[in-house]
Amino acid sequence: MAGRAVLLLPLRLLHLSRYNGQTMQTASALDNISIVLVRTKTPGNIGAVARCMMNMGLSRLILVRPPRDIGGDALKLAAGAETIIESARTCATLREAIEGHHLVIGTSRHRSRLRKNIRDPRIAARDIVPLLGPARVAVVFGPEVNGLERDDLALCQELIAIPSSDDFPSLNLSHAVMVVAYELFVASQSTDAGPGPDLADAADRERFFDHLQLTLASINFLDRDHPERIMYSLRQLFGRARPDRRELSILRGILTAIDRRDRGSRR
Repeated sequence: MAGRAVLLLPLRLLHLSRYNGQTMQTASALDNISIVLVRTKTPGNIGAVARCMMNMGLSRLILVRPPRDIGGDALKLAAGAETIIESARTCATLREAIEGHHLVIGTSRHRSRLRKNIRDPRIAARDIVPLLGPARVAVVFGPEVNGLERDDLALCQELIAIPSSDDFPSLNLSHAVMVVAYELFVASQSTDAGPGPDLADAADRERFFDHLQLTLASINFLDRDHPERIMYSLRQLFGRARPDRRELSILRGILTAIDRRDRGSRR
């Protein structure tokens, strides 16, 4: 009975006995990671994801338009990670879900010439963990069948693709979450979360992209019927750059100056 009780303890408490002083730093760093599930089809997959998260020391779950009733199957498959489901935040859109996050990383198994910034989970995790001092990171997973749609991917600065067999490349949602969560956990054991740059958060970035699109449209740089074609590439470009708050403020200042000059020339 005692052995069973130990297995049911939250993973971060086990860290305390194994890693002593290092544990609180690791736990707090991982607490800055949110797993975001977008339009998940089945409650059972949400429960399985919660269990994977608990195994790997992650606790923040955000659900975008989840199934109406996630109680029964989700709690059953959570198997000890019910608190993650009970404390999960529910949002209507991905844009709402990523508010307050400084880095948003999507997951996709579909590669194309338009999708850049793609890395495997191990390399991505080693890059993410040092940012977790001041920064909050969202890792986004799409629906089980087709994954994230283009509009959702546009909100992600970078992408993770999990290598898998060409004969059967599709992973179950919870398996994909486990692979990424495992790499984040392992990286957190060997890398300290540093002070990191003062990255702009998602709301600041979206205001910048809205401003950028309006300005480029006003000078006839964008195709007015299909502005998303160029904007998608520009989002990836700035995603790679990871501008901080000051840099984003400078860029918006440049756009404002262009707007002012454009209005003057029209007069």
